Amino acid sequence: MDFHGFLKALARRWPTVVVCLVLTVGAAIAATNLSTPVYEARTQLFVATRSGEDTAQLNEGQTFSQARVQSYAAIVTTRQVTEHVVKELKLRTTPEELASRITARAPLNTVLIDITVQDTAPGRAARIANAVAKQFGSVVERLETPRPLAGSARAGKKQSREDTPVSPVSLGVTQEAVAPVAPISPRPLLNLAAGVLGGLLLGAGVVALRETLDTTFKASETLGEFTALPPLASIPYDKNTPKQPLVSAEGHSRRAEAFRKLRTNLQFSQVDAPPRIIMVTSSVPSEGKTDIAINLALSLAEAGVSTCLVDGDLRRPCVAAAFGLVQGAGLTTVLIGQARIEDVMQQVGGGLSVLASGAVPPNPTELLASARMEEVLRALTAAYEVVIVDTAPLLPVADTVGLASLAQGALFVVRAGKTTRDQVRSATQSLERVGVRVLGTVFSMAPTPKGGRYGRYGVYGYGPHRELPAPRASAPRREAAAPAKTPARDEG
Repeated sequence: MDFHGFLKALARRWPTVVVCLVLTVGAAIAATNLSTPVYEARTQLFVATRSGEDTAQLNEGQTFSQARVQSYAAIVTTRQVTEHVVKELKLRTTPEELASRITARAPLNTVLIDITVQDTAPGRAARIANAVAKQFGSVVERLETPRPLAGSARAGKKQSREDTPVSPVSLGVTQEAVAPVAPISPRPLLNLAAGVLGGLLLGAGVVALRETLDTTFKASETLGEFTALPPLASIPYDKNTPKQPLVSAEGHSRRAEAFRKLRTNLQFSQVDAPPRIIMVTSSVPSEGKTDIAINLALSLAEAGVSTCLVDGDLRRPCVAAAFGLVQGAGLTTVLIGQARIEDVMQQVGGGLSVLASGAVPPNPTELLASARMEEVLRALTAAYEVVIVDTAPLLPVADTVGLASLAQGALFVVRAGKTTRDQVRSATQSLERVGVRVLGTVFSMAPTPKGGRYGRYGVYGYGPHRELPAPRASAPRREAAAPAKTPARDEG
């Protein structure tokens, strides 16, 4: 999947990205609200060297302080400092835990030491910082104070006040800690930004994972590349199809134009040897093959082509229910010799002849692959220019495989976003094994592009703002006297 395809996947699966974004932002807000505020107090010390007034001595003292200051910073968190602070302020913590909340830093080429203390109470953080600075200065000065000479002590000589050892360095506080006003943690804006970024990354990752695991087809071009079969048409999805399966030739909807395109492509795809018997099939049920079969037959009939539609799905027949015709008498009645074709053939508006399935038989596979079925198809081709046969799906049952050898061409229907690559591969291999010529693929229930019927240009011949007249549905004519009870229609 290239970058452009990934962007299209993100646009197609935007609800997934939104859900991930809501979850991460909600988690960031919850973490901010549940976190205990942490305050930070800061104090600063200056390391001075006791030296003479001579310039050389001052430089030596400056160099001495800069060399020592990094070592002094490491003493801030030692137990000599923290233990005394805990006792002095009577803190309910251990010296080790207090040391973990103290940070000391000595900037390069300076004699400054910055001490920061973090605590959940702003006032306590300031008190701890000041106490640490005071105790730290005492510890450093004590460590730097030279010890008395051993010989002098043994001689019992009493040292004068001037001879008392003095620390060569002194630490002075340049900035006392004050109670901070705002906490350093949590940071609502930073957490929110992290939640938004994390949500986008999580959403992109989930979309990429779903696209990798999703082996269905999203575009007819992808289907054509996978099957190496010509894509004859892409039928857009219409939520009203179950209630209004028939597409009028006078309509200017996307579905009507798609079926006109299918009719035209089918007529011109096999100019040298046009097929007379065309079966419409799919891999699995509910892919829209019946809707495509009946509307293709209607489109051919309305174009002046003598067409007969045969319901060859003897397990779940749907053609008669779509037209409101009698289903009790039809193909199976002819196959078992109880009626002639002309006795059970029914006519609908537009000049289309329909041969319903008839009663559901116990052995549909044997009936469809019988010599009698071949005779029926031969008789139909003698009376009609094109015979469209709606068949059962290929993978669940073997009915279509037996009938395929009698057809002169097949239309393979694939439903957008549902039929997997493995199902398409298995179904096309089944058709190849019986030697049927697959005329092309029909991409059914495809996502409808945004915009009007023809984008911003409106409908051709009507102008961009003029409303189209509602198409008049032609009432089907029935030859049978009394309609039989038909099963509920299935889209597949």
